[in-house]
Amino acid sequence: MDDLLSEKEQIEQIRSWWSEYGGYVIGGLGLGIAVLAGYNYYQSSKLEAQLEGSAMYESLTQHVVSGSLEEAEVVASELGEKYADTSYAAQAKLAMARLYMDKNRDQDAIDVLNELLASPADEATRNVARARLARLLAYQGKSQEVVDLLEGQESEAFAAIYNELLGDAYYALGRIEDAQAAYQRVLLDPIAQATVDQQLVQWKALDLPEPEAQAPAAAEPEAQESVDEPMDEVAVGEEPATEEPAVDETVEPSEAEE
Repeated sequence: MDDLLSEKEQIEQIRSWWSEYGGYVIGGLGLGIAVLAGYNYYQSSKLEAQLEGSAMYESLTQHVVSGSLEEAEVVASELGEKYADTSYAAQAKLAMARLYMDKNRDQDAIDVLNELLASPADEATRNVARARLARLLAYQGKSQEVVDLLEGQESEAFAAIYNELLGDAYYALGRIEDAQAAYQRVLLDPIAQATVDQQLVQWKALDLPEPEAQAPAAAEPEAQESVDEPMDEVAVGEEPATEEPAVDETVEPSEAEE
């Protein structure tokens, strides 16, 4: 009898607990199912976007290889609008920059690369864009812009590339000591051999003029003044000595004649 009562009490306790908290349990289960369904939908949509973006990017690369600029611009624009959050939008800008360069439209390439640097692309893609932009600016003779773009950028994988470009820009600006330091960083970089031609960088470093040869010799005017002053003093001091013998020589012959 006691066992029967205890079971009834347990059932009553369960019913009481369920009546109080059952709604929360059902709500929690419903929310969990909704979150799971939403996550699955998000993943499915993301995967679909990646697949569509991949197909469009493949089409873009074909246009780039064939040199079809107008078709490539259309596909790149669509990629940027529909799939801006995917990696293919950033890669499309790199591809378009390359195509613009092939078409001798350097300013368009510079504009596209600047857009990429301003976008939320991953850091590796941005480093590639930064290096290509620096090469374009160097080709145009905009050495100071190269320095402004690369100074302070820290990337172990791109350090050698950046330092070589900085060395070239410093040399063009007449900053020989900075150029030497940049080239030395390339030569001392343990992974530089995989990204740059270290032998070429060494030749650049050896061809640099001496830093002193770049500055005008400021001591020369002072040296000239110091030389002139003693010469003036000697000339003034010797005037009486040179005049006296001249007088004697003119007098002695007259006395001999008398």
